[in-house]
Amino acid sequence: MTTPHTVQPTDEGRHAPDPDDLWGESWYCDFVDDGGAFGGWLRLGLYPNRQVAWWTTWIVRPGHAAVCSVDYRAPIPPGDGLVSESDTLGRVEIDLVRPLEEFRLAARTPAFVFADPAEVYEHGESSGRPASLDLDLTWTTDGVPYGYDVTTRYEIPCLVAGTVSIDGETHHIDGQGQRDHSWGVRDWWQFGWCWCSVRLDDGARVHVVDIRIPGLTGFFGYVQTPGGPDRSPQTITSLSVSEELGEHGFPDTGRIELTAGTAEGGGAVHTIGLDVTPVAFGPVLLRDETDGRVSRFPRAMITCRTDDGRSGAGWIEWNQPQG
Repeated sequence: MTTPHTVQPTDEGRHAPDPDDLWGESWYCDFVDDGGAFGGWLRLGLYPNRQVAWWTTWIVRPGHAAVCSVDYRAPIPPGDGLVSESDTLGRVEIDLVRPLEEFRLAARTPAFVFADPAEVYEHGESSGRPASLDLDLTWTTDGVPYGYDVTTRYEIPCLVAGTVSIDGETHHIDGQGQRDHSWGVRDWWQFGWCWCSVRLDDGARVHVVDIRIPGLTGFFGYVQTPGGPDRSPQTITSLSVSEELGEHGFPDTGRIELTAGTAEGGGAVHTIGLDVTPVAFGPVLLRDETDGRVSRFPRAMITCRTDDGRSGAGWIEWNQPQG
């Protein structure tokens, strides 16, 4: 018997596209090294009906310059594979080592270094100092995969290990993060949202999505606690997300308030208030080349603290369609 949020191992691979021009499929992941001094986010997104793939990646260190690798014209991986390779991209490879359990992303690709990540809004993601980026990271499931109930997408909390090399200097990663896989019509310019995933110091996982369409309330997410009968994801039943915008539309702080789970049948109910502080940004400027629409997309590594005194770290993103 399957539950509404069950994910199947067969969901991990590629799916047959619908004919819609904006049908897309993506594998999306992030990490925060233990101690919070190093993090990154990585995404391979396919638009098969446009015959392009998007590779978007930032590696960040609070207080240091950040590294960006972006290609909006990468080749679609052939067949059912997940390897995109070209002279301009380099090579990006996703290996579904053990479906729903172990996921590896390896890349050797050109990159650019930015002292101020907001420069990509004005000058583009390739305007920084040229650099080389080599990645070999594995996401190992640390919880229960969570499937959305109104769209084809799922999220998996993970532990993350591997290496990140920048201009030949190798950093060993041992930390935590999140990964997701989605497929369907994905119009980045239609409406805004806020997405966030964190791991708290007691091992609890919190994930939220706040959909921002005028006149409509929409949200997704879960709370997972570390062990015991309450290990399964508890679906969010109420959500409020707000932020204080700073320069370039980068939020300076954020506030998340949520309730997850129900008391029916003796289930657990979680009420959490969470203060969020971005510590390093990795933004991109998303352009629809068919009609000129633009969306600013500030993504940030964060620290957080709950009202009951727990602390944590993770990633947050805002989609900010312009005009």
